[in-house]
Amino acid sequence: MNVLDENIPAGQRQLLESWRQGIRQIGVSVGRRGMQDDEVIPLLIELRHPTFFTRDDDFYDRKLCHAKYSLVYLAVEKNEVTAFVRRFLRHPQFNTKAKRMGTVIRASHAHLTCWQLNVDRQVRVAWQ
Repeated sequence: MNVLDENIPAGQRQLLESWRQGIRQIGVSVGRRGMQDDEVIPLLIELRHPTFFTRDDDFYDRKLCHAKYSLVYLAVEKNEVTAFVRRFLRHPQFNTKAKRMGTVIRASHAHLTCWQLNVDRQVRVAWQ
């Protein structure tokens, strides 16, 4: 399951839905409107293997690595979210839930930077 943060514009969510990306959004189809950051993590743990996409850099934190979910901080403009979500989900290193679980990822134009569960250093991954 792919979950968008509430800070992702509705138009970007609708575009992903039209491309059948299996998207849910906090405050729309999961969770509740106005959830605080510290309420999102317990929600993700309850869901079945979610990948959470956000534009909030507070979620790019090594301490948030957990085996039951993955977090993707999109360091891009609001109108670029759809393209980067699709690009990320198609990346050979992250194209399955199993490959994504336990990671906290920063996606930017230049590359992907990742924290992984039980790994002491960041890993930089090139876009394909």
